[in-house]
Amino acid sequence: MDWLMIAIGGGVGAWLRYVTALGVNRFNRFHFPLATLLVNLLGSFLMGMAFGAGDWGPGISTGFLGALTTFSTFMYEAFELAATKVWLSVVYIVVSLISGLLMVTVGYMIIV
Repeated sequence: MDWLMIAIGGGVGAWLRYVTALGVNRFNRFHFPLATLLVNLLGSFLMGMAFGAGDWGPGISTGFLGALTTFSTFMYEAFELAATKVWLSVVYIVVSLISGLLMVTVGYMIIV
C-alpha cells in the first residue's frame, strides 16, 4: 500500500509546486527563480519536521516532499542564470543551500 500513498503524495506535491510556480511567476518581475527557491525551502522545512517527528511515512516524505522539491530544476535554473549573470547564479546557489539547511534545522527544532 506504500506505493499508493507515494503516488497520491507525489501528485499533491507536484500540483502544489505547479500552482506555486504559476502564482509566484505571475508577480515575479525579477529574472530570479523565486518559485523554485520557495518550494525547496518549504520542502526543507517540512522534511525537518518529518525528521523531528520520527517518520511521516513514504506518502509524505518520498511522495509529497519528493515531488514538491526539485533539485534538477534548481540546477538547471542556476545553469541558466550563469549564462547571463554568473554572480546571480552564485547567489542563488549559496542562498538556496544555506537557507535550505536552516529551514531543515528550524523544522526539526519545532518538533523536537
